[in-house]
Amino acid sequence: MDHAAAGPPDAQSLPGCYRHPDRETGIRCTRCERPICTDCMVNASVGFHCPDCAAGRSGSGPAPAASRPRTLAGGTIAADPHLLTKILIGINAAVFIAVQALPSSFLSDMVLIGRWPPAPFVPTEGVAEGEWYRLVTSMFTHEEIWHIGFNMISLWFLGGPLEAALGRARYLTLYLVSGLAGSALTYLLASPTTATLGASGAVFGLFGATAALVRRLNADMRPVVILLAINLVFTFTWANIAWQAHIGGLVAGGVIGFAMLHAPRERRTLVQYGACALVLVVIVGLTLLRSAQLT
Repeated sequence: MDHAAAGPPDAQSLPGCYRHPDRETGIRCTRCERPICTDCMVNASVGFHCPDCAAGRSGSGPAPAASRPRTLAGGTIAADPHLLTKILIGINAAVFIAVQALPSSFLSDMVLIGRWPPAPFVPTEGVAEGEWYRLVTSMFTHEEIWHIGFNMISLWFLGGPLEAALGRARYLTLYLVSGLAGSALTYLLASPTTATLGASGAVFGLFGATAALVRRLNADMRPVVILLAINLVFTFTWANIAWQAHIGGLVAGGVIGFAMLHAPRERRTLVQYGACALVLVVIVGLTLLRSAQLT
């Protein structure tokens, strides 16, 4: 008895075009994610659109939320893709003005310090004394004009492209978690009586995420590597720089940026925010460990 050769299982075949079901395709509309064949795909600024999305019609595909334009990392495209970067610069500038205008006690309450005053006095301030808020406030605090100037210029040039690529929610998460990682590593390794401040940890987190973005786009990595190398030289050669914040932010930003930009589409949100949660767990663990050492 003759048997016909068995073809590949249906589960292994590509989906058919939503307008021509008999045509298998690996291309999807970047707006509604419906499969489209080469005859149906319409060139767009990012990827290809199906005829319905190109013509502005909703079609009969997924729900409206799924057909909204998306960033490279799956976020919603905003009218002003640099809005959060502008707000972050504004917050840093406002705190800098407050530091200059208000009594020195304001600055003392904002900086990151492990435990103060030192022995033989009884400590009353610092992260070890329960003032965990300093891990956050120090990220937005600057005392010298050159310090805030350098950090804000870096934030503008690195933050803008990342905000556009990630979307606002993911970008803000990257910035804050990277800054916290820098604060936590500084708290762990620096002297508990040394006050540190600045957005450098968050900015170096943007450096790490920028490297992930350049790799995702298959662009030339050399400019990013050279710029990062120059900044690391300054980190370890200039006096009064908390290198711990730079390294902590860089590592956290690289991990989060890679997860944001390389997560598989079907589990994208889980991988992206799972990576952020994992970094946060490490931050909390390091902070608890250092507090236990100091108390």
